[in-house]
Amino acid sequence: MSSQDIPEENLPAEQSAGHNDHGHGAVGVADEKNPFADPGLPPHEHRIQDIDERAARRSERTVAMMFVLSMLATVGFIVSYVAIPHDRTIYVFPIGHINALNFALGLTLGAALFLIGAGAVHWARTLMSDEELADERHPIEAEPEVKAKVMADFKQGAKESALGRRKLIRNTMFGALALFPLSGVMLLRDLGPLPGTKLRHTLWSKGKLLVNMNTNEPLRASDVAVGSLTFAKPEGLEEHDHEFQTEIAKAALMIVRIQPDDIKDKRELEWSHEGIVAYSKICTHVGCPISLYEQQTHHVLCPCHQSTFDLSDGARVIFGPAGHALPQLRIGVNDEGYLEALGDFDEPVGPAFWERG
Repeated sequence: MSSQDIPEENLPAEQSAGHNDHGHGAVGVADEKNPFADPGLPPHEHRIQDIDERAARRSERTVAMMFVLSMLATVGFIVSYVAIPHDRTIYVFPIGHINALNFALGLTLGAALFLIGAGAVHWARTLMSDEELADERHPIEAEPEVKAKVMADFKQGAKESALGRRKLIRNTMFGALALFPLSGVMLLRDLGPLPGTKLRHTLWSKGKLLVNMNTNEPLRASDVAVGSLTFAKPEGLEEHDHEFQTEIAKAALMIVRIQPDDIKDKRELEWSHEGIVAYSKICTHVGCPISLYEQQTHHVLCPCHQSTFDLSDGARVIFGPAGHALPQLRIGVNDEGYLEALGDFDEPVGPAFWERG
């Protein structure tokens, strides 16, 4: 329907009044300074929504429906994230077998975004003003007149959007935009479960035997010679266990035998057995396994960043970026002569973390 077919009394008052003010259909005249004539803007064609309130209401309901469906899609995203097992698969033609959770999350998240965008586009194309305005270029600097014009244009745009009058659109749009960010909040769950106190405890406990990592046999005090370095793990931890890598990363031990007279730290001597000391193998810098031992100085070196610890003095840091000493495990000997733990480490092993305390 063109504007020529619409009776003058049915045209929007503000658009009818401003028809000539904005230069629609104006034709420039060529002259010596400007040899190219400006054809001007074509006559403005009014939409059906501009003259028929029932059509405008239909468009309003369509936009509101899209925003409501977006909200439902966001709720579906959250429900899918919580309810669908991560290892479930479904068959989707023609894609084939795919992960059900990924399919549901992608479908609902994409629908929520698309419907917000589609609703906004339909709103702009059917209900907001579509009248083209000619605006002359102006200097880059913002003069007071420009600022006043920007504010006037903003107010005019707000008025033409009918956001205050189209309450159904406004409320459903705000609901869709407010609910959609919950999808991102739910994704934070994929950062993993909270560690709780897992970082503060290992498999070591009172009575657990020290098992040689190479022979997989329990260690006796006589098996550890002065100047030697032995790696140990807790009794019952096997390489085929599902949680082996997780647990050995916290429970791995270095066993060193030092002459008792060479031990400088009083607590280290009390927690040892006849000069046999057990320290965490995990470097306190970034968690690399320590494997280099110098028996004359009793120093151990982390091969990653050269942090150096003195095992004869409480494993304190004497060089490198490590922030604190290696934790010591208190050990003893049982009735059968095997080395055993007398408890867990008294502090978390490995690098420092923000809630270490």
